[in-house]
Amino acid sequence: MNYYHKYQAEFMEYDAMAQDFIDDDRIWAQLHKAASPSKAAVREVLAKAERKIRLDPEEMAILIQNQDQETINEMYVLANKVKREIYGDRLVFFAPLYISNKCANNCRYCGFRRENKKVVRRTLTMEEIADEVKTMISEGQKRTVLVYGESPETNIDFICDSVRQVYKAKWGNGEIRRANINCAPLSREELAQLKEVGIGTFQVFQETYHHQTYQEMHPAGTIKSHYRWRLYAQDRAMDVGLDDVAIGVLFGLYDWRFELMGLLYHTIHLEEKYNGVGPHTISFPRIEPAIGTPFTAQPKYAVSDEEFKKIVAILRLAVPYAGLILTAREKPEVRREVIPLGVSQIDAGSRIGVGGYRQSTGNMLPDKEQFQLGDTRSLDQVVYETCMMGNIPSFCTACYRAGRTGEDFMAVAKSSFVHNFCIPNAILTLKEYLLDFASEETKKVGEKAIEQYVDQMADPKRKSFLRQALVRMEEGERDIRL
Repeated sequence: MNYYHKYQAEFMEYDAMAQDFIDDDRIWAQLHKAASPSKAAVREVLAKAERKIRLDPEEMAILIQNQDQETINEMYVLANKVKREIYGDRLVFFAPLYISNKCANNCRYCGFRRENKKVVRRTLTMEEIADEVKTMISEGQKRTVLVYGESPETNIDFICDSVRQVYKAKWGNGEIRRANINCAPLSREELAQLKEVGIGTFQVFQETYHHQTYQEMHPAGTIKSHYRWRLYAQDRAMDVGLDDVAIGVLFGLYDWRFELMGLLYHTIHLEEKYNGVGPHTISFPRIEPAIGTPFTAQPKYAVSDEEFKKIVAILRLAVPYAGLILTAREKPEVRREVIPLGVSQIDAGSRIGVGGYRQSTGNMLPDKEQFQLGDTRSLDQVVYETCMMGNIPSFCTACYRAGRTGEDFMAVAKSSFVHNFCIPNAILTLKEYLLDFASEETKKVGEKAIEQYVDQMADPKRKSFLRQALVRMEEGERDIRL
């Protein structure tokens, strides 16, 4: 079957729908109605958010449209409080692995688009994937997201084989324990194959929820031009039991206020359809420059740093139990400001050029990259800074391997989950990192952080378990988890 027509029957199914769950006019009407909200209206929404209840679109619109600095500052304080109550002080670490930059699509903003002649195209072989993974492991990585272009070379069989290869690779005491997937939307049959190989989160970003902008960014005649095929990608995953899904947009393609509302409507759609289970994570990357891609130089809807801070805080309050992912697209100084506003996951030590882990130590392969990184520091440097900032780095994958996903995750997330599982597992995985990979300086601040968090633990049984587990790890045992 011709690659461009492999999903044609399913495209027609979505095209036949009278409407989807994103109503552009309704979103703008809600935003206009919320223009210049009073302090009292803002504080009423913040009071609901403090109870960790997912906001309604009309309530999110009030926070979006608020221009009063006093209540914006109150929002920032509350976002930090809600994040700490749900996720504690832990910050989960991962790194992306770009498998291929070959792509049949022609997205105006993407360095991988097929008409970009300045990109050197590559798809890693299985042997090269193993080598890349071993390099990542040797630096201390335990979690990754595998990134693929949309190409006949990276079909579902190739993706499944690559996932197996990632899990098979070992280096010393290290291994990748969780591989998430960022790839093109797939059919239910293909998604069932992904479930069989044991992926973590299935991640598809809508890029922009605005219908007209979506069509302008994704030319007709490409698979990605089908808005609803992409919009319902998470539905198909949930339908086959892949209950750990992620959503996101690329901020800068359209008005950030509209895109935030789109993320909330997507969350509500999933929660209403799948028994309260929404996205496990939400990503909010901003457009960054890409070689041979003029659109990225001066995007019309570029998001300022101040607007970016609002985006993160509003997301934390609007969708309190979703993980918020801040990527290394952002410069270190931006990350320092934004992390306290609700971020629960970051990547560090990332190389986004295809083959980049073996070939470079930073953003050094522009002709093989989708965009430019803002934070090219090593994993060790970011772990060190995280400990110094009073957070605890975590490489934990326990929930996924214990089956705490979907409804099960939501049930425990709304209890004392963070104190019973997240913080202890963060401590144990940080200890692994310190023993096997850290520099001497990072070991010192990391051990101090571990001692501080163990001392603060209220549950005597948890504290005793941790102290014994830390001794066992000093003696050579690994992968101890709750």
